[in-house]
Amino acid sequence: MGRPVSVLELSAGEAAELQRRLRASTTTKRDHLRAEIVWLRAQGIKEAEVASRLGISLPTVSKWSRRFQRSSLEGLKDQPGRGRKPSLPAEKVRQVITKVTQPPAPRTRWSVRSMAAEVGISPRSVHRIWQHNDLKPHLTRTFKISTDPAFEQKFWDVIGLYLNPPEKALVLCCDEKSQCQALERTQPGLPLGIGHIRTRTHDYRRHGTITLFAALNYLEGKILGRTELRHTHVEWLRFLRQIDRETPKELQVHLILDNYCTHKHQRVREWMSKHKRFHPHFTPTGSSWLNLVERFFGDLTREVVREGSFSSVRELARSIEEYLAERNGDPRPYRWRAKGEDILARLDRARRAQKTIL
Repeated sequence: MGRPVSVLELSAGEAAELQRRLRASTTTKRDHLRAEIVWLRAQGIKEAEVASRLGISLPTVSKWSRRFQRSSLEGLKDQPGRGRKPSLPAEKVRQVITKVTQPPAPRTRWSVRSMAAEVGISPRSVHRIWQHNDLKPHLTRTFKISTDPAFEQKFWDVIGLYLNPPEKALVLCCDEKSQCQALERTQPGLPLGIGHIRTRTHDYRRHGTITLFAALNYLEGKILGRTELRHTHVEWLRFLRQIDRETPKELQVHLILDNYCTHKHQRVREWMSKHKRFHPHFTPTGSSWLNLVERFFGDLTREVVREGSFSSVRELARSIEEYLAERNGDPRPYRWRAKGEDILARLDRARRAQKTIL
């Protein structure tokens, strides 16, 4: 391996072309990786750090850095006669990559077999092309871009509490997990064992729902909670009074909340005005991911609710209370580690990408 390249310098044209390759959905996985190596090296990131970030070897980073330094963008191409000869015409590969985002109506996506029939190659070849280019038409990721006009102000207000918690104060991430269903499986399932997985019946009996009100102490990881049959402002006020009783009176209480109507009810605002140590901080609309209590709700769903069998709402409530007691006996704080600037940059890219398809 030759001497490491210090920093790659890009012309305006080279930078624009690399960005095009990084953004384009038709860029092959191989070409995307090479462009990303060069782009990161041009930002002054050391070769070892680039290798670590991308999960590749240091010689690979060095190779494409040197190739670009010698031959610019031409250096990122495979040399003639090198590598395994393609078994499919380039036009067929291009069709598979291009058409994957254009399923025929009324379908919402291609299957391997339908794409193979459309292009005239084998399903195995389609699967190989998709896999090579990291295309996964069977997967969908949910998202929500906030349209809150005060998004950035609320965003920094909330993560400021995470990154720089105030002294002599509690930061409580609060919310309610409504519609917790007490579902009872119609037959007992087999337990997990060597050589076979757990089983459960697909059908169940419904025994009603409950709501869990929870307040996650950001610094300690402990959780205050109570279960209720309803989730109106009446129950929310009852929970606020519980927080007031069970927290030291000399501490200020900063509540991170979403924009659910019960949190802003007139009676709630009146109560807050009389309890000056309580300070509500509302997340931007459509941004519940900023509230770390949602992480706890996810754990609760996976570990208790989703696969449990409950003969009554009382049994479900008891299981939730036992889980809370267990967590509080050995609290595990969630830590906010993401940089605010990076999140805002990603959201800006998402907004710009969304505009291109609207």
